[in-house]
Amino acid sequence: VTSITSWDYDNLRQGSHGPEDYIKDYYVQRQDSTDVVITQEDKLLQIPSAYSQINMMQKIRFQPNEKWDFQYGFHFSETSPYGRYDRHNRVRNGTARYAEWDYGPQIWMMNNLNMSYNANNSVFDEMRLRLAHQWFEESRIDRSLNKTERNTQSEEVSAYSVNLDFKKATGEKNIFFYGIEYVLDDVNSEGELTDISTGISEAGPARYPKSKWQSLAAYVTDEFKVSDQFTLSAGARYNHILLDAKFDTTFYPFPFTEANLSNGALTGSFGGVYRPDDSWVISANLGTAFRSPNVDDLGKVFDSEPGSVVVPNPDLKPEYAYNADLGIAKVFGDIVKIDITGYYTHLKNALVRRDFKLNGLDSIEYQGELSQVQAIQNAAIAKVYGVQAGVEVKLPKGFGFSTDVNFQKGEEELDNGEISPSRHSAPFFGVSRLNYKANKLSMELNLNYQGKRDFDDLPEEEKEKTEFYALDENGNAFAPSWYTLNFKALYKMTDTFDVSGGIENLTDQRYRPYSSGISGAGRNFILALTAHF
Repeated sequence: VTSITSWDYDNLRQGSHGPEDYIKDYYVQRQDSTDVVITQEDKLLQIPSAYSQINMMQKIRFQPNEKWDFQYGFHFSETSPYGRYDRHNRVRNGTARYAEWDYGPQIWMMNNLNMSYNANNSVFDEMRLRLAHQWFEESRIDRSLNKTERNTQSEEVSAYSVNLDFKKATGEKNIFFYGIEYVLDDVNSEGELTDISTGISEAGPARYPKSKWQSLAAYVTDEFKVSDQFTLSAGARYNHILLDAKFDTTFYPFPFTEANLSNGALTGSFGGVYRPDDSWVISANLGTAFRSPNVDDLGKVFDSEPGSVVVPNPDLKPEYAYNADLGIAKVFGDIVKIDITGYYTHLKNALVRRDFKLNGLDSIEYQGELSQVQAIQNAAIAKVYGVQAGVEVKLPKGFGFSTDVNFQKGEEELDNGEISPSRHSAPFFGVSRLNYKANKLSMELNLNYQGKRDFDDLPEEEKEKTEFYALDENGNAFAPSWYTLNFKALYKMTDTFDVSGGIENLTDQRYRPYSSGISGAGRNFILALTAHF
């Protein structure tokens, strides 16, 4: 299988109906060695957000006999440089904060080899071996308005992984899975400062320490069919994480030069599915999880929000999660299906961003600005709980209707013991669909929507991000509710050719998904011709 795809996107246009706070009607351009703030002709364009991308894929399969199967895959992706729009929204002294804040080309390449062997022996029925290598490169480029110093931070990551999985049926009612995994991430990060007026460059601060992250794991899972109606599953996994990072103190006065972590944990899960008859499904699961800090948690330096800078914290501990969910689905007369699932996650030592001190100082100068010091730290507790629900209805004459919604709430403990909303917990959201299908034609009208999040319900670290949110009557940030109405259709012309099209955001709403720094697309049109060979 061979695939080559290419995209070329102009600056994203947001909708014409929505909060005025989402509009930034200017951009910065370098003219005759001077940064010029230019007023846009079309204020709805989000400049800069244009980019292009190319993807390539090659898959090869070789099956010498019924027992062996070999599959090789090569993947390559590269983007053009593109602007970080939310950073271009930041202001200082009543004008643009940055003249440049862009990503350089992002390049990703992966080679993977999958081998499977089927053998009905005493150890396994099926064995799968997966070998993979990934290489990733990206860079961040920023320069303050009317300054000549350009800061470039570049990262290269090589990732290697090995997975060996086995499957064994130990009877008509029992299937046993087990395996091992090894992952190595090698991170190299560099910084460069360039005077754009002279072209002279010198070493600058890196975003990450040079580091190696390793994961070693082994797991076992068992599925047992108690009866035709009742199935149980249980599993256990041991994971050990190693992280070795070396910090450069040339540019930042860290009181440490390296960090070494070695953390391991045994986690498990237990669940069951009960089907009293063909119209009922009842499921329940309990589980634990473990996450050791990675180099992004422990070692990076970046400006998380205006006036703040996040610094490394080598004393981080792992976070642990305890999960439970209960789901029920019911079909009524092959016409209506209703499903509902409740879930709860309790986090211990949750990794969250909090105010910090570096060498006893709560503020340091970062990129020419006095900034509050922050770091990723272990909170005492955090929890996320919610409900997912859905309904599907078969209507007469080829019509159908469905709705899926999610209600979620997250909380985390602050340093002073108070409870704050969790940054990673989204407001209420959902999608409703009206479908029609007849012969060769299928159509869908759908409504996507998200609820409101008031200022008092925003996490503390989100309240200062006024470039992300709309402002209420008191000038405080909040996330308004929004919706998009969308239509799409497909017509099967022949067994070979399909023609499809649609209109997204029919009413041209101006909206932003929660905690996003860029608005979604306004009204847009899609037309495609697909050939199947």
